Parts: sequence; C-alpha cells; structure tokens
Amino acid sequence: MSSQPLFSVFLLLLLLLLLLLLLVGGSVLESSATLDPVIRLPTTSDGLSHGEDDDGVYCASWHLAAETNNAGGWKQIPSRCQSYVKSYMTGKQFDSDCEVISNFSLAFASTVEMDPDGKDAWVFDVDETLLTNLPYYMDHGFGSEIFNESCWDGWVALAEAPAIPSSLNLYNALKQMGFKIFVLTGRSEHQRQDTSKNLELAGYTGWEGLILRGASDRGIPATVYKSERRSVLVNGGYRIHGSSGDQWSDLLGFAVAKRSFKLPNPMYYIP
Repeated sequence: MSSQPLFSVFLLLLLLLLLLLLLVGGSVLESSATLDPVIRLPTTSDGLSHGEDDDGVYCASWHLAAETNNAGGWKQIPSRCQSYVKSYMTGKQFDSDCEVISNFSLAFASTVEMDPDGKDAWVFDVDETLLTNLPYYMDHGFGSEIFNESCWDGWVALAEAPAIPSSLNLYNALKQMGFKIFVLTGRSEHQRQDTSKNLELAGYTGWEGLILRGASDRGIPATVYKSERRSVLVNGGYRIHGSSGDQWSDLLGFAVAKRSFKLPNPMYYIP
C-alpha cells in the first residue's frame, strides 16, 4: 500500500478525534456551569454569620469603652448590641466578672487595720451593685429602650430584685470584719420602705445607714449628690476605706474612698 492512502486514513482519524474532544468538552463545560464555584465569597444570603461576628467585635469594644468611661454619657445601648448585652448579662461572664471584683475588694479589705473606734466604713450602691434588676431589664430590651420612670417605680415597689451573689458574700464578709456598712443609693426617699424591704428579702441586713435622695437633692447630678453624702460621713468621723458601685458617678467626686471598685453594667449610664 502506498503512503498516500495511509496518510489520508491517519488524517481522517485525527479529525474524528478532535471532533470527539470538542463534543465532550462542551458537555463538561455545560454541566460545570450548574455547579457552585470552588471559591465562594461570603454573602448575607449564604447563611454565614459575617455580620453577626462584626457586631460581636464592635459591641465588645463598645462595652469596654462604656465600662472605662471612655464612651462618656450615653442614654441607650447601641441597637446592634442588644443581643450582646443580653448574652453578657444572662451568661456566665457577668457573674464571673462580679465575683472577681468582689474577691479584689475583699483582698483589699483584709489589709485594712481596723480601729477600735468603730469608724471604719464601706459604702455600697444598691442597683446593679447589691441588687440586680435584670428581671426588669429583660422586659425592657436590656437597656435598648429609653428609661421610663413610672415603669421603673412600679418595679421598685415590687421589692423583688435579687441579690448579686458575690456582692452578698462581700457584704456579709465586710460586716463580719467589723466594717460599718452604708448603703448610698440614687433612689428617692419615698422609696425607702420598698428599698429596705427588698434589701432585707435579698439577704442584706445590719447596715449602719441607708441613704436616699431627699426632695432637696432633686436635679443634682449623681456624682455631686453622692459626694455630698460621703462628706457627711467623713465629717462624722468615718473613714471610708472602700466603695462599691456600678456607675462612675457612684465612685468619683470628692470624699472618695481609699479604694473604689466598679461593677460591670452595660445596660445604662447615670452621670
């Protein structure tokens, strides 16, 4: 057989092979177009929690700024942080933070040389310091709602706020050590009976004084009001070694304690 027919047969087979490859390749491309891409970018519709992660990081940073007073005055928590605050207040972290602070407080108290004159004092705030109003704030957006005074007064009248366990332990330990306990709150004088009842039901007893806002204190910033009341104690010969509160206005100003201990509160701010 001559080489010419062989070449023709080879050329025909080559053309058939190319045609087959084109047909198979087109089928593969068509089917692959229906498959998900190998590399996928996150979107809000693909079930990824990218936005939630951003909120978590932001809200943790906001919480730090609020606790350190870098955020200044604020009336509501950021709307995007409601879930974060809820998780913090109802989870283990809040209880753990309060316990650590109470332990530091007790460690400091143990270094105080008590005087036999009975004038060594410790000052406690009430709300979110001795008592937790979490049941109330669970019904009011964990601080995402504007404060409603009438709703709040109704809650106070129930006298049902539970004790913060670590604060109750600290309170009783200080009392046993011989400290005179003063409870200094921003609640109004007309709430004395409800406040006293709530404290006692929660386990707090034996305080030296329960101090509330009188009519003449109305409109005075909390920092000034509490400083003035501490001044009365100091002028009465008391030595304020420690002060516990959830607001910077509980702790700053004048006639301040030798050591102040701030409890966490991302739900509201009192100037």
